[in-house]
Order: sequence, then C-alpha cells, then structure tokens
Amino acid sequence: MKKLIILGGGYGGMTLLSRLISNLPYNIMVILIDKAPYHFLKTEFYALAAGTVSDEHIRVPFPKHPQVSILNAEVASIDRSVNAVNLVNGESMEYDDLVIGLGCEDNFHGITGAAEFTHSIQTKSKTQKTYTELNNLAAGAKVAIIGGGLSGVELASELAENRPDLNITLFDRGSTILSSYPPKVSAYVEKWFKDHHVKLHKNSNITLIEENTVFNKEDPLPFDCIVWTAGVMPSKIVADLTVEKDKKGRIILTNLHHLPADDKIFVVGDCASLNLPPSAQLAEKQAEQVAAVLIARWKGAKPPSLPPIKLKGVLGSLGKKHGFGFVANTALTGRIPRILKHSILWKNKNKKKS
Repeated sequence: MKKLIILGGGYGGMTLLSRLISNLPYNIMVILIDKAPYHFLKTEFYALAAGTVSDEHIRVPFPKHPQVSILNAEVASIDRSVNAVNLVNGESMEYDDLVIGLGCEDNFHGITGAAEFTHSIQTKSKTQKTYTELNNLAAGAKVAIIGGGLSGVELASELAENRPDLNITLFDRGSTILSSYPPKVSAYVEKWFKDHHVKLHKNSNITLIEENTVFNKEDPLPFDCIVWTAGVMPSKIVADLTVEKDKKGRIILTNLHHLPADDKIFVVGDCASLNLPPSAQLAEKQAEQVAAVLIARWKGAKPPSLPPIKLKGVLGSLGKKHGFGFVANTALTGRIPRILKHSILWKNKNKKKS
C-alpha cells in the first residue's frame, strides 16, 4: 500500500484528514503523527491559560477509519533523500506523500532571557504550565504579557476578567495595539483595557528579560509572571529543511501547495509561505485544497485548478461578553463579534467531531 504521512494534527492536519477519509482508495494508508492524542483548538489556548476553560472543552478526537493510524510521537527530522520521517524515539517511517503541518514556535527575536524566563501559550503543555503559574499567583501579583497582537490581547482580557485581583500590563512595540486592524477596533480595545484596569505599555522596546524582570528600554520592571505572545516562527523541523524559504523562514510552495522541486511534500498552515497572515482559518482552507490535489492524484486525474484563498475575516474576544473583529471589510466591536466567534468556534468543533 502507498503511505501518506501527515505531520501535525493542528487545524491543517485535522481538516486534511477529515476531507480525505471519505475519499481514500483501498491502496492508501494514512498515518497522522502528533505528540498529542487529540486535536486541540489552539485559538482557545488563551482561555486555557487564563483558567476559564478546561482542556476537555478545547479538544476534539481525531476521526477514525480502518486506513488511518494516529501515532503519538515527536518528529526529529525529515530526510528527503530517502523519503523518510525520523522520530525522536529512533524510528524511521518512509512515505509516498508527506504533508507538513507542524505549526509554529515562539519567536523571541534574539532577546536574551526571553526563552528561559517567560511562559508560553504556543502548545497545550506549555499553556497548562502557564495556567498553573497564573492560577497560583496571590492577589495583587503583577503579570506582564509581552506582545499586543491577537493572542496577547485575548489573554490579557480573559485574565483581567477572570482574575481582577491581578495587576496586568500588556507590552506592545507599536503606538497602538492591534495595529493591523482598523483604528475603530484598536480604540475600542484600548478603552476596554482602561475600563478593566489593564495597563498598556505602548512603544515598548524589550531589551532583556531576567527572572521576574522585564527590561523595557533598559528600565528594569519587576513582575511575578511573564507571558510571551510577541511573535512566532516555523517549527525547528521546518527550519532544518534545506528548501527555499521566505524571509520569515516559511517554505515557498507551488500553487498546488507542494515543494517546487518535490511534489511528494506538501506544507499547510504556519510553515507555508502564503500571501496571507497565518491563521487557523487559512490552514483549514489550504488543507481543503491539498486534499483536492491528493484525491485527484490518487484517481490518476489532472491536478485541479485551485482558486486564490479568500478569508472571511478575523474575530477576537475581550472576555466572555465583548469582542472585536474585521469581517467583509467591516470593523466590528462589542457583543456581536463575541457572539459570532463563539458560534463559529463550537460549530467547527462539532463539525470536526462528526
């Protein structure tokens, strides 16, 4: 039998697997490799860290099929010369087709101490450690969140609502947080933070992090917990691959989402160089197209003509009752985007379960 290996059970890997299951020829075996036994809704890790949801609420079982195997293991490297994936446990697995959906890691931008002395919400295990740290803080403790993008804003707001006894400071290097959003959205979010006593440190320049200390423009500021949400980069496995990449280290692909020099290897999600910012929605859309390419290949048909990927928009949470977003060129603030995000989240979760 021919073997398709999918690396990573995130949004791209899960969508791809779900799309392929009903179209698997008898001679195709699929192996999904992931360290976790479930698909986790990573976009909700901020709530897991803040203590407002349990991991049970954000996990989805991988779909089952006689020709699909789920292998809980960690990838060490990819050897293109022999079409093999090497695992940390020493095993090696050959593939006929490979889909890389390994996601991203924190990008510390070369700041000394950032990796050692900050907490993360990039993986479930790291998020759970962050939750433990935050949950054990005494009333009046100081929390620093480094990075005023979507993840930092959602974490700061969720934590402020769930733990109003904490003193939370959100650092961002720009003059406004969420600078890629319309000014209406940025202004609304900043007012929400002011009303909920979250301190904004704009135009910041983090130069060093030591244990319980953030150096902003060389000034040492003491904190009881520091969480890093200031950017991501492709996984180390991707960084180690000797293939063409863009300036951010993401793999350059053809319009069919495979390597220009190797049509056996596809890339989905945060590791793929696309003309849109990385997101769960983008990973899912891309995975749908990769599924169409593979299904056509298995049938011996010509590759499909793939349209440009278009995203519906972005929605973010400000606690349980408020939100913000940008949908169909329209800026949204208040209760409506929060309701929309909640409904879309649980609709997608139930769809993945089925």
